[in-house]
Amino acid sequence: MSERSGLRWSDPETGREPVELRTDIPHSARVYDYFLGGKTNYPADREAAELVLESGPNTRISALANRAFLHRVARYLAGTEGIRQFLDIGTGIPTPPNLHEIAQEVAPEARVVYVDNDPIVLAHARALLVGTPEGRTAYVHADLREPEKILNSPTLLDTLDLTKPVALSVLAILHFLPDSDDPLSRLRVLLDALPSGSFLAISHVTSDFAPEEADQVTRIYRARGIPLQVRTRAEIERFVDGLELVDPGIQVVHRWRPDAATDRSATDDQVNIYGALARKP
Repeated sequence: MSERSGLRWSDPETGREPVELRTDIPHSARVYDYFLGGKTNYPADREAAELVLESGPNTRISALANRAFLHRVARYLAGTEGIRQFLDIGTGIPTPPNLHEIAQEVAPEARVVYVDNDPIVLAHARALLVGTPEGRTAYVHADLREPEKILNSPTLLDTLDLTKPVALSVLAILHFLPDSDDPLSRLRVLLDALPSGSFLAISHVTSDFAPEEADQVTRIYRARGIPLQVRTRAEIERFVDGLELVDPGIQVVHRWRPDAATDRSATDDQVNIYGALARKP
């Protein structure tokens, strides 16, 4: 066992041999956990997060606004649209209330599949992602860059019926796929597998409001092996091309259907992340 991490993990779905958990290298899911005030992060994650906060002191406001956006989207989908199946890619460290808790509060029979590529997320998912008796929650260890693996996962196919509408959420994850990874094509593979009436929820860091801060934060992430790429509104619009945007369209996340819990004092340059929900016709 390596002294670099002190932890090992094996994938129960594939039966692969245990692999080393590199807790000495920051991971975007654990850095995000730190911004949200969580405790599932390690010195390398905290060091990276603190450097980000020095250059981008509003990053924590952005992370909290993005989390609140997830909650509002989940309530809208389960309540107003009657969606009962959710596929959440880039789940991150479980931070209550999680998507399944919001959805199953509205519809106890809702089914949720979480996907992330950090083995430590899986370790916590086993313990924390427990749903209602009427519904189902499951976890797939995979990466957005491998959509076929996600769609062909026995766990996913045992949990979701892909002939019925599914809400696909890729919140705060697409900006970790640079153009060289062709995130648009990978997202399209997932959308093409879902039937009419499905939804796509996205959120994405932008450079539109605080470009200098976004540039500094990007350099910090990339220097630590995390390939952050912020995008403009026009670039983000490509991800929902051909879909029907739900009002109010693409908005800075705290302006998307705000509720009583929304921090209305936050400014666009503090939040600095777009969000949208769109329906597949």
